[in-house]
Amino acid sequence: MNKILVANRGEIALRIMRTIRKMGIQSVAVFSEIDRNAPHVLFADEAVCLGAPASSQSYLDGDKIIAFAKELGVDAIHPGYGFLSENAAFAQKVEDAGINFIGPGPEAMRIMGSKLAAKDCVKKYNIPMVPGIDKAIEDVQLAIEIADKIGYPVLIKASAGGGGKGMRVVENAGEMKEQMERAISEAKSSFGDGAVFIEKYVSSPRHIEVQILADKFGNSIHCFERECSIQRRHQKVVEETPSAIITPELRKKIGDAAIMVAKSCNYTSTGTVEFLMDEQLNFYFLEMNTRLQVEHTVTEMVTGLDLVEEQIKIARGEKLSFTQDDLKLNGHAIELRVSAEDPLNNFLPSIGTLTKYVKPSGEGIRVDDGYEEGMEIPIYYDPMIAKLVVHAKTRAEAIEKMLQAIKEYTIEGVATTLPFGTFVLEHEAFFSGQFDTHFVKKYYTPEKIKEKQKANAEVAAIVALKYWSDKQKMINPVDHKSTSWKRRLA
Repeated sequence: MNKILVANRGEIALRIMRTIRKMGIQSVAVFSEIDRNAPHVLFADEAVCLGAPASSQSYLDGDKIIAFAKELGVDAIHPGYGFLSENAAFAQKVEDAGINFIGPGPEAMRIMGSKLAAKDCVKKYNIPMVPGIDKAIEDVQLAIEIADKIGYPVLIKASAGGGGKGMRVVENAGEMKEQMERAISEAKSSFGDGAVFIEKYVSSPRHIEVQILADKFGNSIHCFERECSIQRRHQKVVEETPSAIITPELRKKIGDAAIMVAKSCNYTSTGTVEFLMDEQLNFYFLEMNTRLQVEHTVTEMVTGLDLVEEQIKIARGEKLSFTQDDLKLNGHAIELRVSAEDPLNNFLPSIGTLTKYVKPSGEGIRVDDGYEEGMEIPIYYDPMIAKLVVHAKTRAEAIEKMLQAIKEYTIEGVATTLPFGTFVLEHEAFFSGQFDTHFVKKYYTPEKIKEKQKANAEVAAIVALKYWSDKQKMINPVDHKSTSWKRRLA
């Protein structure tokens, strides 16, 4: 491979391009009109404009991306995450155009892109799954009968879903009709597919995922687990590795299960197998993400791997250069997604200009971002500004390092999730490791951050007043004191 087009934007495009350059390969950026001067565009060796800011006219226009790739003599396309990264039809078109798709094959993407097809694929390997049905339904009465057998509460989930869209928790039969209709409607509007299925709702779940790597020679390994239970609206906010509750024995068991999921669909490239874990540490297959994850950074910090480099090597036909036994966990890593969202206003997007932007730095601190001071946060895309990642010898040290890094991260002009990150890491439930995906629902309210900010402001005011008072004492003249001076010049 001599030239790779990165079909994405922002921090992930820039992060991928850094590895591409490190490997001695040329990079091509694509951009919308609003991203013309973005860091990932300026960093690339070549760049082409896709069109208007709207995703449908730029980053989601697969045909235009492929056309530019052919025109520029591109050898491979890396999709990053989001946009076209899990679009099997796009991956197929890339391959049909004679261009290497850096990711799994289209068939594996099709299977794992449907939750029902994925369950059907892996069930023959005796991988634990949440009790439920393995077919899509839209009949409310049938849904009630199934829920009665499974036992309430149940979870309605869109088969083609993700990010919490088309998902509803149902506590009793009286709610089923309304929640089914809502789930189906949301699934159709979000994914163009109204198929839903029903499974038992795990009431206090942990969200544990396993990073896997698989080459084209049948070699598959796992790169340990990530704890992703701190979420709001089913979207991850804080991720870490290793999980505070996973023992070495359980790590091997869940890692082996993840590898079997990958083998079930002849998977190649990087991928992430997601599991739900209940209070008794029983785990259940949830889904597989057939792409690089946002939180891949914490895995890189504790393993020393460059997962993008491994993706590229696998795509160009190389065998994995290490085995499962070669991988060791080194310390602890935590990631905070720094987004232009207002945690004091239901995490609504906060669009504006970064009037001040100063990143933290130091040993064990990593910032993957795609913005600079003076840039605007556009309304058209995900509002994530950066991923703040820390690495330390222990979990306690990593928490302290993250809290300090948050203090040193100065962002003005928009509201961000930095204060929420502080709230999470200072909370006893997080520090003790005794939390689940309901952390926000159980513990968080905007008032708690407001109270903390008010207390901090009062302390700062007292410190400032004392400082001013002390300075006044130092600089005030003391003319009334008697002296032995014979002469004093004015």
